[in-house]
Formats: sequence, C-alpha cells, structure tokens
Amino acid sequence: MAELPDLTVFAQILSRRFKGKVLETLEISVAKKLNVTGKELKKALEGRQLMKVERAGKTLQLFFSGSQVLGLHLMLRGELVLIDQDEPPRFQILGFHFEGGDAFALVDLQKQATPTLNPEAVETPDALGMDEGYFLDLLSKKKTVIKTLLMDQHQMRGIGNSYGDEILYHAGISPFSIAKAIPEKMAKRLYTSIGKVLNRAIEQIAKENGDGLTGELRDFMQVHGASLKETAKGEEILSQKIGGRKSYYTKGQELFE
Repeated sequence: MAELPDLTVFAQILSRRFKGKVLETLEISVAKKLNVTGKELKKALEGRQLMKVERAGKTLQLFFSGSQVLGLHLMLRGELVLIDQDEPPRFQILGFHFEGGDAFALVDLQKQATPTLNPEAVETPDALGMDEGYFLDLLSKKKTVIKTLLMDQHQMRGIGNSYGDEILYHAGISPFSIAKAIPEKMAKRLYTSIGKVLNRAIEQIAKENGDGLTGELRDFMQVHGASLKETAKGEEILSQKIGGRKSYYTKGQELFE
C-alpha cells in the first residue's frame, strides 16, 4: 500500500507534469467506487484546468478550476501510471487525458482504488503536520500498542505498516510498547523520528522516481521487509503480526508496558 512518502512524491510528479493543463477527457473504466455517477464526474471535471495536486493523509487531492476536487485513494494495490499508448492500460479505473496528448491513469487489479469527488475535509492531523503537543497528549491517553496507534488514521494520517516499523526502529522503541507507558523523553524522540524517517524517505523516493511514476519504493528500508534478515548494524530482524499485519523489529528496541 502506498504510504505518506510515496504519495507525497506522486503528488509532486503529477503537479510538475500536469499542472496548468486542461482535462479534455476523463475515461471511466470502473465506476463502482465513485461517490457520484460517471456522468456527474465527467461533467464536473472535463474541460477544467488542473490547478495543483496535493497529498492529504493517504489520499491524493487533484484540484481543478471551478473549485472541483477529486480525491484518489489507491487502497492496497492501486497505482498511477503514465499513458503512452492508444489503448487504456490494464486494470484501469480512471484515465485522465489532457489537451496536448499527455495522460495518466489510476489502475488497480483488485478494482478497490477509490475516487471521490469533492471529499469532505478531515480534521485529523497529518503525520507531518501535527505538533508535538498533540502527539504527546495522544500517547499519554492511550493504552493501545504503539504500532497500532501510529497506523490509526483517525488519530494521525499517513503512516502505514511499513513506515510504522521504520519509525519505531529509528526511535529505538518496541512496536509492542503501550503508548501511555512510553516516557515523555522517548515519546519526544518518537515524534522526532516520525519527521526524520518520513522526510528522508520522501527525498529518497523523489530522487529515484525523477519525473516517472515508478511506484512504491522500499529498497532503502532498515527493518521492514521479508527479505531483510539483519540491520546494517548486524542486528537480527524479527517479525510478528500486530493487528493482523506483519511487523518487523529488533530485540534492541526498548519495550515499555
């Protein structure tokens, strides 16, 4: 699943390549996840200029002229691909064709990727936008396992399974720690790790992608990955499911309970 760093870079690339262009044709191949009819979606967006693309939590927000916004949630297997052929790409959900011939598509083998016209605003803070006070207060009130809390999109938006592991490893905190048991000093370290890990990943992914939509990148991760057996420091990488999702960690990460 695409997480905050991937989606941030996707938004940057789409903005660079398509900002200012007029959407000539919106091709709707799968309509079951739309919150409006296909006809309504085409009427709302076709002929409008793409003003900017931003990331909000785990969604992309495409802002068109006329105050129209299209939210895209890639779900588990959704991808964005550039279109350079006459035929739609395989598993296309939506195809965006702009004046001048440039185009990209939302594709998903599982057909679960979700487009939403004019999504409602969400008050939950973004993982890169929340202040330290909010984060420390949140941890102090929760008996939840910290890995689960980091991934809770109702508490903070953008962090998923992969980066949850990376952030906790960077902070030296066990994913099994109880949130409210984490001392304030370590909670502050965790808050700092969120920013450092996510921003560093954005830089690395942006460098690798360039202006192409090459998909999610995970080859720079320190602990999260089935192929990783030990860290760069030689620590054994262990794995165990937390909330149904496989988590990766080391014995050196401190447990607070």
